[in-house]
Amino acid sequence: MPDNLVINNKHKLAGLDHLRALAITLVFFYHYQLFGHPEWEGRICEFGWTGVDLFFVLSGFLIAGQLFATIARRYQISLKQFFIKRFFRIIPAYLVMVGLYSFAPFLREGEGIAPVWKYLTFTLNYGLDRRYVGTFTHAWSLCVEEQFYLSLPLIILLCRYLKVGKKITWLFPLLFIAGFAVREWCWRYQALPNLKTEGAWTKYIYYPTHNRLDGLLIGVAIAGLFTFWPQIKLRVNNHGNLLLATGLVLLAASYFVTLQHSDHKASVYGYPLVSLAFGFIVAGAVCPSCILYKRAWWLTSQIATLSYSIYLVHKMMIHLTQVIGGYLGMDVNGNLMFLLCIISSISGALLMRYLVEKPFLKLRDRVLKS
Repeated sequence: MPDNLVINNKHKLAGLDHLRALAITLVFFYHYQLFGHPEWEGRICEFGWTGVDLFFVLSGFLIAGQLFATIARRYQISLKQFFIKRFFRIIPAYLVMVGLYSFAPFLREGEGIAPVWKYLTFTLNYGLDRRYVGTFTHAWSLCVEEQFYLSLPLIILLCRYLKVGKKITWLFPLLFIAGFAVREWCWRYQALPNLKTEGAWTKYIYYPTHNRLDGLLIGVAIAGLFTFWPQIKLRVNNHGNLLLATGLVLLAASYFVTLQHSDHKASVYGYPLVSLAFGFIVAGAVCPSCILYKRAWWLTSQIATLSYSIYLVHKMMIHLTQVIGGYLGMDVNGNLMFLLCIISSISGALLMRYLVEKPFLKLRDRVLKS
């Protein structure tokens, strides 16, 4: 591999690492509000829920990019290889968490846990009622991604069988537009009649996969444009910072559109706008002219590497840290507790990374070689 290609790939990964680190930081700060927290943290982190939307855009871009690159090189997509990679990357650590939550109730951060089969089948995000389930609820977003991982390669193979060619890229913006109609229907006939019922809006609008595909579809569309229309990528390569700035402006606009989380405007238009904003940011981050592409930071690289493990363990570790701290007479709403929860979450993620993730990734490589 030529040296300049190695450097370019490192820079490209650096840009995405910054965004992965940002995404998990937003998720952590937002979820921390569910526990004891300093007053300042609650005020500045209300928009942290968008971290999961950034993860969706990144996942769509990266996973589709791999599949589209295979097609562009005129190779056959191997479903077996694809699912082996996804299985060993996602499932082992996830099953450890399901086991811990199932057999050690003192680890649960909330009252009630969903039936184990909903976690094992990645269907937790359908019918999730926060009034009765308060444990490991953040797995809903992983369910959305797993359903996406299952369907995307099958859709691509079907389009190849039908000889759609690179026109497949336009399928995903069309699905994105169709999402407005789907959310409008869900708002009018599911959420609105039940808005007075606690948890109805999240159950019918926020959690279901059919309402949360925007970020994934935008990521897929960007990957398709950059792969099958390389002249577009060449044209935008020198405008990475402009794409980044555009994304930030759209993100600022989406903040005001989604101020009232559960109203019609936010439910139908706000969340796609958030995803579109992150789409511009991701597209900019992989352009050589973008500041995110040019600057590789050790800290964001490490956080990005641990992002999946942090995502899995952070609620459990925050809960345990605050319970222990409370027994010791510490202020669970204090800044020191906030710092200790960050440290404990990173420590738990490191254990997950080196005791579970890395051994299974090595096993994955041996399976693929065989």
